[in-house]
Formats: sequence, structure tokens, C-alpha cells
Amino acid sequence: MKSIILKTASNYLLPLLLLFSVFVLLRGHYLPGGGFIGGLVASIAFVLHAFANGLSNTKNLLRVHPGFFIPAGLTLSLGSGFAPMVLKQLPFMTGVWFKDPIPVIGMIGSPLFFDIGVYFVVIGVSLTIIFTISESA
Repeated sequence: MKSIILKTASNYLLPLLLLFSVFVLLRGHYLPGGGFIGGLVASIAFVLHAFANGLSNTKNLLRVHPGFFIPAGLTLSLGSGFAPMVLKQLPFMTGVWFKDPIPVIGMIGSPLFFDIGVYFVVIGVSLTIIFTISESA
């Protein structure tokens, strides 16, 4: 598409949508949201950028193939599940939190790292599928 309005708007919307996706990711512990919805919002931001600016420009912006996010997210999620077993001799996927909250984020614990892993997996899977379909079209 050769719309100058969409191209300009997508350049401004990409960082805003990515920031919103991080907000939804961090909000998901206590309210609706989390890693899955945040990952979808981040993927939509990159798809909008690819639609307006071309797939090659978006791939250059990402700098890595989106498929690399999948094993990183799976490792982080699996590690957050095994962390309670290793650190405190608790069952798999038991929530373990740091003692002091961080001012903006709040309490940090293993559920947050699990959500971040899901966030990366969703971004990797959805962008890999959409970019592969776009390349073949």
C-alpha cells in the first residue's frame, strides 16, 4: 500500500502499541490481560508497520527472525516453572515472589516471568506465521 497517511501513522503507532502491549503484559497479574494478549498487541503493531512500510523494512526493524522469540520464551516460561523447585523445594509452577515490591511494577515473581515467556512465544509464533504468509503471497 502506498498511503502516506498510513505510513506516517504507523511510524508513530508502533512505539505506542508496543508500550501498550507491555502495559497489558504487566497488568495481567491482577486484572484481565497478560502475556498472551500483550503478545498479540505487539504482533499487531509489527503487522501494521509491515502493511504500511513493507515487509523488508519491518524485518530490518526487528533485526532477528521472529522465530528466535519462540525458544527464548519457552525457556523463560519453563525456567519460571522450575525455579520454585530449585530455589525453595516447592512444587512445579508454584508462585515465588521477591520480598520487596518495585515501585512501578509491583511484586515481581515467577508468574511474571512465565507471562513474559508467553509474551515472547506469542510474538514469535504469530509473526512467523504472518511473515511467512506475506512472503509467499
